[in-house]
Amino acid sequence: MLSTLRNAWKIPDLRRKILFTLLMLAIFRLGSNIPVPFMDKEFIKQLFEGSGGGVLELFNLMSGGAFGRMTIFALNIYPYITASIVIQLLTIVIPQLEALAKEGEAGRKKIAQYTRYLTVIFALIQAIGISVGLFQGAVIGDGILPISVVVITITAGTAFLMWLGEQITENGIGNGISLIIFTGIISRIPGGIYNAFNLWLKAKTVSIIELILFAIVAVIVIAGVVAIQEGQRRIPVQYAKRVVGRKMYGGQSTHIPLKVLMAGVIPVIFASSLLAFPQTLAFFFEGWAAGISKWFSPQGNPGVWIYSTLNVLLIVFFTYFYTAIQFNPVEYANNLKQNGGFIPGIRPGRPTSEYLNRVISRITLVGAMVLALIATLPTILSSFGNLNIGFGGTALLIVVGVALETVKQIESQMMMRHYKGFLK
Repeated sequence: MLSTLRNAWKIPDLRRKILFTLLMLAIFRLGSNIPVPFMDKEFIKQLFEGSGGGVLELFNLMSGGAFGRMTIFALNIYPYITASIVIQLLTIVIPQLEALAKEGEAGRKKIAQYTRYLTVIFALIQAIGISVGLFQGAVIGDGILPISVVVITITAGTAFLMWLGEQITENGIGNGISLIIFTGIISRIPGGIYNAFNLWLKAKTVSIIELILFAIVAVIVIAGVVAIQEGQRRIPVQYAKRVVGRKMYGGQSTHIPLKVLMAGVIPVIFASSLLAFPQTLAFFFEGWAAGISKWFSPQGNPGVWIYSTLNVLLIVFFTYFYTAIQFNPVEYANNLKQNGGFIPGIRPGRPTSEYLNRVISRITLVGAMVLALIATLPTILSSFGNLNIGFGGTALLIVVGVALETVKQIESQMMMRHYKGFLK
């Protein structure tokens, strides 16, 4: 692996992309420590300590700790994710958006532009909720000016973070939005581990059994994510022989590699973003915070069960939704037919598309259920103990999934240059 990294570093364009990605992520971490003007840090600290976790702690985890410090990136990239969900769902409902999605690069750019506008609107709404709702007492000064500065700063921070993610995707390595979420999560891991050991050594509220149990669950989650991400169902394909001029083509056997989890960790990210909606309402209505924390947060009781159930359902839904976007059985069957290919025992055309649809539905169900189980199990287990390590199954899933996808992109770049890579 060290040899591979050394070889990767020798490739000028790959080295430039890696350095650019690291620079953008460093800017993100720098901005995560720049406080929003006119906000009282002591008031925010007391508000978090008095909440006992729940709504505020969930948002803080999602923002990589920036929300608890009320920095310019307090909302992180989640308004953009919410906007992406809304636009993609509207694409199915509104014919004009569906037509745009089929127009190729020009249509995708137009949809991306609509997503940016909607991101700013969502960020603006959440920023207003923060400044005039739950955090109203933290705003220093009277009048419209302090509130306006807070709202504009937080909204601009989200817009800048969205631009940062797009720059990483275009000019760096990996998916920029996913890497920003990844960086925010791993920045919390060292502090979470330190706090867990403090609870064991000093406070004596956590036993060594709980620490070992959490470590075992973490290893299972990592192994499960790797297995489900790499798993595939290979559909055999035979190409008929055909003569073109004096040459004979076809006759060879190959396969269609259908991934068990085509959507990756996107369903987990989208599910956690949608489940944050009830918590967003608490920003506007202070009296709702306790009720939402009890009923709709992983720290509440029975909230942990409601949250976990909704999490499972949303992950399954988005897994099927993204698989349907990425893989079209009818189009694939038509392409096979046009190129003289067929699945042994299955007639070309409609029977092939129905067979592919049946196979992809079954393996997607397995992938979705395993993904939902891995995301939810650590959250439920943590509710039975005093261990609060700062990240759960969803965070581990995102970290491992994004790391795998990024390594694969580096691997593909190196395979194009005939280097031996990470994945063998």
